[in-house]
Amino acid sequence: MTMRPPWAGAAAAVPLALALSACGGTSGPDAPESNDGRGPITVATGKDLTRTVPRLVAEWNEGHPKEKVRIVELPEDGDRARQQLVQNMQIESDAYDVVRLDAVWTAEFAARRWILPLPDGLVDTASFVPAALETGKYRGRLYAAPWLTGTGVLYYREDLLSKAGVGGPPKTWDEMRDACAEVRRLPEGEGVGCYAGQYGKYEGLTVNYSEAVQSAGGEVFDSSGRPQVTTPQAKAGLRFLVDAFEDGTIPEKAITFKEEEGRRAFQEGDLVFHRNWAYVYALASAEDGSEVAGEFGVAPIPGEDGLGSGTLGGNNLAVSAFSGHQATARDFIAHIVSPEIQREYGRAQSFPLSLAALYDDPEMIKRYPYLPVLEKGMARARPRPVVVRYNEVSTAVQEHVTAAITGEKTVDQAAGDLQKALTALTAQS
Repeated sequence: MTMRPPWAGAAAAVPLALALSACGGTSGPDAPESNDGRGPITVATGKDLTRTVPRLVAEWNEGHPKEKVRIVELPEDGDRARQQLVQNMQIESDAYDVVRLDAVWTAEFAARRWILPLPDGLVDTASFVPAALETGKYRGRLYAAPWLTGTGVLYYREDLLSKAGVGGPPKTWDEMRDACAEVRRLPEGEGVGCYAGQYGKYEGLTVNYSEAVQSAGGEVFDSSGRPQVTTPQAKAGLRFLVDAFEDGTIPEKAITFKEEEGRRAFQEGDLVFHRNWAYVYALASAEDGSEVAGEFGVAPIPGEDGLGSGTLGGNNLAVSAFSGHQATARDFIAHIVSPEIQREYGRAQSFPLSLAALYDDPEMIKRYPYLPVLEKGMARARPRPVVVRYNEVSTAVQEHVTAAITGEKTVDQAAGDLQKALTALTAQS
């Protein structure tokens, strides 16, 4: 599950409006209109390891006996989750009334008329982190209400760095390698892996590649929507990943890591550094399920010459165009993203939420000390491109980056082939 999010400074970043027209097609003019139907609804969402959402749904159901909510959990793998939603929408099924969308899916689902615009005034748009709000829009209209938001952060073994005499978390890739070398000289550091993010052949690899490119001073696409993956800076980002696998900075087994595999490796004490989303904080802090509880810290991700640049992410809630109970669906979305419920949700788990006030809330900062770090990281983060054919763009990235980090292609070959593929996919049709 690709979880993650927007920010203060990120609102100024320009989403890349790439081929938002004929590419990919739509459900056509016969797509259903908005309705005011009420009754039981089904919410398709991701797996909730904290079990907070079922509790919030149970509270809703107590107050709405004729409009009860049933949860359907989508696959943990983001690509499989999207595939399940797409298949549902393509047959115009009414099985789902509310769908949780990765922020980068909004354009595709809205352009294909699979989700409907949310009515003005349904949610308090001024209460959201500005860039999180933008991820729910398509052509200026709000189609999905921001719910979860954030960017990648660096989890690190505070205890091991301290014992090794390392002053604090690294700001650069070289500092990270040096810190790992010092830790490995300790008896406690023998056999511990240095660093890992998400490198399985799925959306997480696209995110990690984008962050590496940005953290080396490059960009995957420029502000006009043109791919820029063959610049020296972009190649430096890809080379970091390739070299890190070759020299053992990233363990060989991490080639299959998704969010959960990496989280478990860090929690079990197998990594010094780990790039992941904020949801990991609560799970890694659990005394009864984590080997590193109380022994880790959180910092912005490192880069080539200084702090790195993360990828903005987020999960938003939208109403299916094929739902027969859209009035209930709209009301439930307004309820779950309201300040009162977001605060209740935030007190129970560490997913960063879309309500701006939570990032300055003393109670929340006391509970989740990483919030200032996350806010700092979000100010440097960048959004992924807003594109109807995003899934094909992401697949191309995964294909060519995997070829580079497995040694099938050189960095130059992979970058050149990826440039050609992205140019073809984002050409105006």
